[in-house]
Amino acid sequence: MALPCGSGRRSSRAVKMIFCLLFLIPMSSAGNRNTNTIFGKKQKLEVQQQLKRLNKPALKSIKSSDGDIIDCVDIYKQPAFDHPLLKNHTIQSNDVSANSKPKFSQPWHLNGRCPEGTIPIRRTKEEDLLRAGSPANYGRRKHLTIPNPQDNDEENVHEHATLTEDGDRYYGMMAEMNVWNPHTQERVEFSVSQFWMIAGRNGIDLNSIEAGTMVSQSLYGDKNTRIFTFWTADAYTNTGCFNLMCPGFVQVSHQIAMGATISPLSIYNGPQYTVNFYVRRDIHGDGNWWLTIADRFDLGYWPSSLFPLLSDSAEAVKWGGEVINLNKDGRHTTTQMGSGHFAEEGPNKACFFKNLNVIDGKKLLRAPWHTHTFIPKPNCYNLLDYGDYFYFGGPGRNPNCP
Repeated sequence: MALPCGSGRRSSRAVKMIFCLLFLIPMSSAGNRNTNTIFGKKQKLEVQQQLKRLNKPALKSIKSSDGDIIDCVDIYKQPAFDHPLLKNHTIQSNDVSANSKPKFSQPWHLNGRCPEGTIPIRRTKEEDLLRAGSPANYGRRKHLTIPNPQDNDEENVHEHATLTEDGDRYYGMMAEMNVWNPHTQERVEFSVSQFWMIAGRNGIDLNSIEAGTMVSQSLYGDKNTRIFTFWTADAYTNTGCFNLMCPGFVQVSHQIAMGATISPLSIYNGPQYTVNFYVRRDIHGDGNWWLTIADRFDLGYWPSSLFPLLSDSAEAVKWGGEVINLNKDGRHTTTQMGSGHFAEEGPNKACFFKNLNVIDGKKLLRAPWHTHTFIPKPNCYNLLDYGDYFYFGGPGRNPNCP
């Protein structure tokens, strides 16, 4: 039996201490290696299980020039049907977009197309899950992101410039969104231009459906501008995700891959490009919330059964921009919103939303009339409202936004 450290005569104490240290250090290192190995194996198993859940068997795969792989998946085997509320769901269809084509392109289109009866899904890679910190966090928002005047702006890393229509019941909305490629400073910061249709209370029971364009290196691994959708039924707590990264949204289009890069992009003082978004609740059918893109091109829908509050109507509609500001080293981020230029620069320079409309409580399509803006840091990002259109954005850090 080994002697306990520190026992014996003074003359031999140093020798024994050295012996004990030489014995214990390898044991400690082995223990750390064993712990790390166990943790690594556990994490790898979780990653592989999540990849299997997300990446459905493909009938065809297309490699995109931007590094994405697009899998053409049987429409009846898409992730939505893994949701317990959608196990026996029958896919709904609309004929309005049967012969329509989107007015923007995605790089993977150059190398092939998905056949009818399938939907294109951006393949999730192992590095995507590792960037999320854990497989369970992948595709989810970590913080509340609805613009809220009651937030303490010093504590909230989300910054907004938005226009809100409320005071009625809403069954849909329309918007034409200007598309840019804003700079992002930190890997975990993002910049989005989007709409929200919401019901419920922020931070408590909020239901929200969202879509737009975004730059998010932490989510996608690059700084490309990508089209996205999002939903939550419990204020971003446990439900919902981006695109098809969890069960929920039902895609019907075989032409557009959510989360994939889009083009062309607007150029400062040059050509301007837009994407049209149209959301409507199917009030004569199952009450699902349909998302139409680029003039009568149906992408898919959020089933009404997902939402306890949005199952009937929305309480407000919001449009605008959002960024993450980590305030690194006590300085405001240089992450841009919109074009990276302030609203007052106007046409061909500032980002815009136009042709704004809502479907109100009378089921009538009309322009917004009961609106208000939320611009908590106008020296960093701002917005100028002109009724059915507005300019917004900004550069982030500048002499007036240190």
